This record gives sequence, C-alpha cells and structure tokens, in this order.
Amino acid sequence: MQRYSIFSLIKNAFGGHKDWEVAWKDSEPKKEYDVVIIGAGGHGLATAYYLAKEHKITNIAVLEKGWLGGGSVGRNTSILRSNYMFDPNGFFYEHGMKMWENLSQELNYNVMYSPRGIINLAHSDAQLNVFYRRGNSMRLNGIDAVMLGRDELKKMIPFADFSESARFPIFGGLMQPRGGTARHDAVAWGYARQINSMGVDIIQHCEVTGFDVQNGKIQGVQTSKGNIKTKKVGLCVAGNTSLLAEKLNMKLPIESHVLQACVSEPVKPFLDHVVTFGAGHFYCSQSDKGEMVMGGDLDGYNSYAQRGNLPTLQHVLTEGVAMFPNLSRLKMLRTWGGIMDMSMDGSPIIDKTHIDGVYLNCGWCYGGFKATPVSGWTFAHTIAKDEVHELSSKYRLNRFNTGHLIDEKGLGTKTWIG
Repeated sequence: MQRYSIFSLIKNAFGGHKDWEVAWKDSEPKKEYDVVIIGAGGHGLATAYYLAKEHKITNIAVLEKGWLGGGSVGRNTSILRSNYMFDPNGFFYEHGMKMWENLSQELNYNVMYSPRGIINLAHSDAQLNVFYRRGNSMRLNGIDAVMLGRDELKKMIPFADFSESARFPIFGGLMQPRGGTARHDAVAWGYARQINSMGVDIIQHCEVTGFDVQNGKIQGVQTSKGNIKTKKVGLCVAGNTSLLAEKLNMKLPIESHVLQACVSEPVKPFLDHVVTFGAGHFYCSQSDKGEMVMGGDLDGYNSYAQRGNLPTLQHVLTEGVAMFPNLSRLKMLRTWGGIMDMSMDGSPIIDKTHIDGVYLNCGWCYGGFKATPVSGWTFAHTIAKDEVHELSSKYRLNRFNTGHLIDEKGLGTKTWIG
C-alpha cells in the first residue's frame, strides 16, 4: 500500500486529486464464493476482515445495494462506550472498547478514536440511585465508572444549566472515562482498505433480490448483478434486516425506526466530553472541526427512510437547550437519519438461523456503531465455525421464545422499548 508524505499530499491537493491511489477497488461478482456478506457497513466489513484475518477465509464477497458506508455506519453520532449494567452487554461491549483502543494500529488507518469520556447526567435522586447501581455493576465487571457530584460537574461543564430555576436540575452523573468517539466513515474506509488488500471482493450497487434455498440449506443469492453461488450468507444490513428476512420467509422480533441527528455550525472548543441528558433522550459532543454533534429520539413511526422530520428534531433540540442553554445561539448546518433495527428487548441478535448456512446480525438499536469491531469479530467466528461465540452466546434468537431477555436500560439515555 502506497504511503504519502506531506509533500505528496500537498502536491495531490493542488493537482486536483488526480493521482490518488485507489484505497479499494469496486469488484464485479464472481460465480461463487465461500462466504457472502450482505451489507458493506461497519458490521459487514468488520465481519469480512476478521473472517480473513482470524479464520483465513478470503474468498468472500461483500455486497452493498448502495455505496460503501452509505448506510447507518455513516449516519450516527459516533459514540463509543461500554457503560452497561447487565453482564452479557457489559462483557461484550467492554471487549469492543478494548478493540477500539488499538483499531487504528490494527487497520493501519486513523479512525480518530478519542477517549474523551462520556457523562450521563442525573436529574433526580431516583435516577442518581439507578446510576449508582449501574456504576457498581460496571466496576464489578472491571469496567471504568466514576460517580460525579454536582460540584465536580460544574467544573467540567460549567455552561450547563445549574441555576436554581432549572427545569431539570442536575443532581450528579455517571462517567465512563474511556468512553468517547471515533470517526464513523474512517472506520468503514479502514476496514474496506484492509479486506480489499486481503483479496475480499467489495461489490457496490449490487442489491440482493432473493435467495436460493434447497432442502433447508442456502445455495446462493440472487442479485441485481446476477446469481452468486455460496454455502454461507451473513446478513449485516441493520434497519433493512426485516426486508431481507422476508425474502427468506422469516419474521424477526425487530422493528425499523429512524434515529435523527444533526450538527451545528463550528465554534471554538468548549465541550471536552460526550454528555447525555438524563431527563429525555439527547446526547452531545463536539467534533474536531468544532461542530456540535447532537442526537436524540427515534421518530415514532416505522420507516426505512434515511431522513427524519422537523417535529422530532425540534423535540431533540429543545432537550439540548434545556441542558446547555448556550446551544440556542447556534445555527444548525445539517441533519440526517439512520435506520435503527430495534429489537424487542433492546439488545442485539447474533446467531445462526434455521436455514443451514444463513447467519443473522441485527437488532442493534442504539448500539450498532460502538459494537463494530466486536460484532464483526464474534460474527466471523459464528460464520466460520458454524457455532455462536461464547461472548455473544446470550444474543441468540431463541431468547425471545425462552424468555431469557436482556432488557438493558443502559442502551440509550432512556429506553422506550422493552
């Protein structure tokens, strides 16, 4: 892989970017692959990478109906954390946090991992007690957690509303110091460049239109670029999972919703952490460019559209202004929506299906981006070994039949489901 010096970067910049080396090539499909991964988002690309790296399977096609990174991996607020109370989620996401810490070195690509710390604000005694319980559970599982009092928070975020007349008074907060952010599109690009160099085919603008299943076994996929034979298929399409599952006559315990986000005009640095609003569903961080990156509630209707609506955006920003009054002075630059596949207990699904050779990765709710490395790592094991990895063993699909749900209240700043 070609490396660029600062001088070659400047030369290319002034030369109209004509001589850049292609980071990955857009392949045409072969007749047959050992594994087909559907979805060239973070989870699909990561799965292909760990299949190649850990299991030496490189005859892989990653199919994407749009363009690489054009789905939910590029439509989120890029928050990373493992501040979960229940053991299955705590162990899973904590393993992911450890993978994030070395991901730039692993991929030889700067994913801009920034462990700036994430603070969940509490606005009542009852909420503070809940945060103490979650924080204690985290620490018992070896996960970093710090309880913050009102005076400590005043020093860290003095621009928050600490006034006596505050509608939502701040009682304290729970902080995970190692939480933070990463650049979401860089994650997709880094994985894509690596798998391409390992011989994996990335096929964009290739929509899956059907499946060939015979005697309960997968034989291939039908696409807009022709039929492809394969014995193993991994579904990594986030909010579109139910559409593909329908083509396999499967009905899953998930719903697709739009989660909105927005960024403001850039301002000088003033927010060093990721901060969440405990009285609603709002979270905020500041990007390296100075933009305020803000996210919040789902739109209240089922949708596969990558756009939101103004009432929800107004609702989200109203919560933001209640927490940080100075946000009211900023202009919004752009908004976007990502499709969330919301499971019925708020936790993900990584499992084999009843169809031999078809594997499922979905139901990530608010946790999709932060799970990218560990999701790909465990899902690659499941596909390669035809067995569920121990780390994701509690995320099996049959838990919705047996009643062993993981109703995790730490998934969002509030949970509307489960």
